[in-house]
Amino acid sequence: MYATQKAYSQAGNAYKTNEIMTASAKKLVIMLYEGAVKFLKLAKLSMADGNIEKTHQSIVKAQNILTELMSTLNFEEGGDIAKNLMALYEYMYQKTIRANVEKNPEHLDEVITFLEDLRDTWNQL
Repeated sequence: MYATQKAYSQAGNAYKTNEIMTASAKKLVIMLYEGAVKFLKLAKLSMADGNIEKTHQSIVKAQNILTELMSTLNFEEGGDIAKNLMALYEYMYQKTIRANVEKNPEHLDEVITFLEDLRDTWNQL
């Protein structure tokens, strides 16, 4: 049974890798937003369970995604939009820090709302 689970896991990982490698830039941004939302929701669940370590790990994963989003901004071509996105990403990053320190899920709710709005906007483009 274990070998079958491992095979399914490896197949799933290969599929995910292929999906990422062949995705358009738009799709990659959407996937980053979805990943950050997923990790923040996991952090909220872990917070509710009192699992501090898992909460921290999930928040750090979301922060890594926010950092990646910040690093991909093109200020020359993006102008004010890129500047505004950077300010929003920095704000969300700070809110995740506060959520992690204070163990306050309300901070995560705010960030999740922003990320879902951004994801929905990218989906409409």
